[in-house]
Amino acid sequence: MRPSSHLHQPLLKRSSYYTPDYRQSPALIRARRPYLVKNAITGLAIGGFAIGVFAFTLKAVGQDTFDDVIVPTDSDKLSQPPKTPNVSAGGARS
Repeated sequence: MRPSSHLHQPLLKRSSYYTPDYRQSPALIRARRPYLVKNAITGLAIGGFAIGVFAFTLKAVGQDTFDDVIVPTDSDKLSQPPKTPNVSAGGARS
């Protein structure tokens, strides 16, 4: 019984841009060199925007005092019955 041929193929297709141990070849480094500065500037711009949105959000939420929210006290909970809608047996509200 002969082993099937697809078992002997490497997992990744060999590329001329990588060495046999899958490191970048000098050709790949030369091919990527023109885009290095543009990619770095774009990455810094996107990262700066994300950090700016995060900082603005923290600052905006931190300024909210929540004065418009009424917090019930424990005595209010004991004195008032729970609020339920008025529903008749037929399911219609009165």
